Amino acid sequence: MHSAVQVPISTLRGVMATDTAQKVQEVRQVTRIERIGAHSHIRGLGLDDALEARQTSQGMVGQGSARRAAGIILEMIKEGKIAGRAVLIAGQPGTGKTAIAMGMAQALGQDTPFTAIAGSEIFSLEMSKTEALTQAFRRSIGIRIKEETEIIEGEVVEIQVDRPASGTGVKVGKLTLKTTEMETIYDLGTKMIESLTKEKVQAGDIITIDKATGKVTKLGRSFTRARDYDAMGPQTKFVQCPEGELQKRKEVVHTVTLHEIDVINSRTQGFLALFSGDTGEIKTEVREQINAKVAEWREEGKADIVPGVLFVDEVHMLDIECFSFLNRALESDMAPILIMATNRGITKIRGTNYESPHGIPLDLLDRLLIISTSEYSEKEMKQILKIRCEEEDVEMSDDALMLLTRVGIETSLRYAIQLITTANLVCRKRKGQEVEVEDIKRVYSLFLDESRSTQFLIEYQQEFMFSEKGAGESESMEVA
Repeated sequence: MHSAVQVPISTLRGVMATDTAQKVQEVRQVTRIERIGAHSHIRGLGLDDALEARQTSQGMVGQGSARRAAGIILEMIKEGKIAGRAVLIAGQPGTGKTAIAMGMAQALGQDTPFTAIAGSEIFSLEMSKTEALTQAFRRSIGIRIKEETEIIEGEVVEIQVDRPASGTGVKVGKLTLKTTEMETIYDLGTKMIESLTKEKVQAGDIITIDKATGKVTKLGRSFTRARDYDAMGPQTKFVQCPEGELQKRKEVVHTVTLHEIDVINSRTQGFLALFSGDTGEIKTEVREQINAKVAEWREEGKADIVPGVLFVDEVHMLDIECFSFLNRALESDMAPILIMATNRGITKIRGTNYESPHGIPLDLLDRLLIISTSEYSEKEMKQILKIRCEEEDVEMSDDALMLLTRVGIETSLRYAIQLITTANLVCRKRKGQEVEVEDIKRVYSLFLDESRSTQFLIEYQQEFMFSEKGAGESESMEVA
């Protein structure tokens, strides 16, 4: 029964890692596609070796105690000691809760799965709430699968390809490889000739060939060809000629998520569903079968579980059913670290008439480690705005930055950040080189912040449809 579980190693890694990565790089070199998001300047948590928060580092500013707490949790995640626990980042809007979660994701690196969802997201998907949460949980658990493969590694002495005289037909060829101790000639088929041509392999290159898949990887040029340096260019990497035998056994480690294994086993063309995003609901039997197989691999030493991180932003948007599911899911042995963020105070739990801190039931709050964030000082806000100007390639004068900081203190940090790009557009319109005070004043008058917008509504309440204030006044007049 368990033998039906497929491991998406060759499929996933072959299709995703090689083709996609190469294509994306090629496109980037030509068009330089880069998106600037709200947290694209975050590179990590900005902590030193003693887990003390630097004032400004890796895009993070201030929030020292919250970042220190996040750093301790990060160390526990890396040591695999905190699986099945939950953390809540609570604070006012615009105090860097999502930034701390993004910093943790960056610090964890590529190997640890990190999934970010919004609380409202699970209600908009075409599946049940519990299925959406289960998929998010399983996306956040990595399986590190070890397997041994046979490779051929050596220096190319000669490649000889015989093309038919007619120009069409089957190509045949010979490849001579050597190490410091031996030299062998291999016959080449059409596919291997294509692979070698695609990698632009020539005599003097050190290459590896995976015997199972036929994948060719170029490691660099041999040191014996160092005299060709001028012809090759500065980007050429020179490596030593391999020692020992040409054929070697090598341990390869693949990291896939439980969700990827679920999808591949739940439908015939599973890996295509991963690309389209149309994964649908997955049967419980499939998951149980996969869990049993993964447990078997762990006992045999073939696989390790890497507990990742599931980040749920705006967690107060979940309802009472979701919270009860989270309570149970956290007790599972296949649970990631759950990090939640909320900006609500004492509010109603969605789906009930009961009020609770942060809109989270008390029995779940008991399980949480709560990290609180505080308001930014004027100095910290100025530093954040300066970092955002650099991120968005905006030149801004010191006076304009001071004015923007004042705007941020009186309104909100998010509003001030929104004014950076708009002020830059106004500056470019007047053909200026850097954003000046006048540009900030111009966009401040054009775009209202929350308090000025509220004031405007109060003044012109009667002009709007469905005016609450107006309705209340008319009712009181009828009663009178």
